[in-house]
Amino acid sequence: MANIKSQKKRILTNEKSRQYNVAITSRMKTQIKKAEDAIAAKDSAQIAETLTSAISEIDKAACKGVLHQKSAARKKSSLQRQATAAQSS
Repeated sequence: MANIKSQKKRILTNEKSRQYNVAITSRMKTQIKKAEDAIAAKDSAQIAETLTSAISEIDKAACKGVLHQKSAARKKSSLQRQATAAQSS
């Protein structure tokens, strides 16, 4: 445990930040999994619905600094490619 007062404060703020980041990441991953399940089922209506919510969550995570912008772009691109392939076949 830290002895310095500012470090004790920093430990508390780091934990709050970590929990905030975990919550946003968890929400994003849940939406991505729902979209991937819809893609696997090849249900066009469900793909459209879940894909938009997944992309929205990815954008929110990137906007809040939880996810890097390029990582977010890669995740969105991957989902969109999978959705297009599932709908075309």
